[in-house]
Amino acid sequence: MDRSLLTLTEAAARRVRYLLESKGGGAKGLRLAVKPRGCSGFSYHLDFARTIEPEDRVVECFGVTVVVDPQAVPLVAGTEVDWVEDPLGAQFVFRNPNEKARCGCGESFKV
Repeated sequence: MDRSLLTLTEAAARRVRYLLESKGGGAKGLRLAVKPRGCSGFSYHLDFARTIEPEDRVVECFGVTVVVDPQAVPLVAGTEVDWVEDPLGAQFVFRNPNEKARCGCGESFKV
């Protein structure tokens, strides 16, 4: 397990644990992938990890398993995932040191 690849804040881990317990349907953890999309090039994609493939990278943070797709590894190395709530809503926030730019709407990023 490679904690230098990705970390979750305690708030993000609590939210992932809640999602896994309430909606995960037996998922093994949270899967993080990066998809080509948006005006800046890539977007983060979160889903339930139903399986863990041999080439997947697995990270444990605060008792939560995060499965990182191998294609995403060079794009997300060093990223911190946080869960942020404010009066207008709540969302996962990615603090990725590899990002060179982010689109105006915040939906995609460039490395």
